[in-house]
Amino acid sequence: MDGMSAPRKPCCMPGRAAGSPAAEAVPTAAPCSAAPGRGLVSLPGGTFVMGTDSDEGFRDDGEGPSRTVSLGPFRIARTAVPNREFAAFVRATQYVTEAERFGSSFVFHLQVPVAVRARIRQVPVGLPWWLPVEGACWQRPEGPGSHIHERPDHPVVHVSWHDAKAYCAWSGQRLPTEAEWEYAARGGLQEMRYPWGDELEPKGQRKCNIWHGHFPDAPEAGTRPGPMPVTAFEPNGYGLYNVSGNVWEWCEDWFSPDYHAATSKVGPLYATPTGSRSLRGGSFLCHDSYCNRYRLAARNSNTPSTSSSNTGFRVAADAASAVS
Repeated sequence: MDGMSAPRKPCCMPGRAAGSPAAEAVPTAAPCSAAPGRGLVSLPGGTFVMGTDSDEGFRDDGEGPSRTVSLGPFRIARTAVPNREFAAFVRATQYVTEAERFGSSFVFHLQVPVAVRARIRQVPVGLPWWLPVEGACWQRPEGPGSHIHERPDHPVVHVSWHDAKAYCAWSGQRLPTEAEWEYAARGGLQEMRYPWGDELEPKGQRKCNIWHGHFPDAPEAGTRPGPMPVTAFEPNGYGLYNVSGNVWEWCEDWFSPDYHAATSKVGPLYATPTGSRSLRGGSFLCHDSYCNRYRLAARNSNTPSTSSSNTGFRVAADAASAVS
């Protein structure tokens, strides 16, 4: 696939319109008196090659040109925020997510019971595999009748960028920048496709949670599309889990295809509003026949009020933060 010369595909993801009324008054949460930071790993920063010049991606995503970027020391979570930690935030603050205030969220069609699928008539244009399911939210990932009681260590999903920021404000942490995310996800490897090297499945060994089968209707026999626990598979060289696949992760930056041309080579951050925030890492729905954005240099975006069953986040902190 000559992805760099092809139109940008929407990466299996739906989106809410930017500036929708429900996004105008996102509840804030008081800071946590004992901020959780147990899962953070300290990284020294330094220089690394960010982005790619390969033809594997999509030109309009702005994956390149590759360049040498410098970062100061920072800390980042080993895993995406799991349900158990997001539940602690909600219990402490009574926070209501945007999906709960909207009354619905987007769920991948094969995660939805057949009877529920049959009742849904309106789907996003060009993305019929995404269903707006009433009542779907972080506590009920597939809608009414589902629950997270047996999934405390799965990544929280159906969280918007605003929801992730509210969690960060409470926990005394923040979202990583795109540059921090990619530096940490590479785990010390330079210019590799994946956190473990250039081969997707070395010696036939699966290393991440992505789609297997025919997308979007026929997953491989014995598999079911959905997130796995936050510590599934082996960590990368810095001890981070699931930086390829599983769930998309929100970053601090506004998204722009001009990211590499417009941002500094020292501590880059795209701070000019564009209507969409950056996402990294890919999800359990990524497949090279449609969306190969589980590569380390791959980029994606969505409006900050959007939530879905394949989007979560991990947190970061400054090196001098009081979080311990």
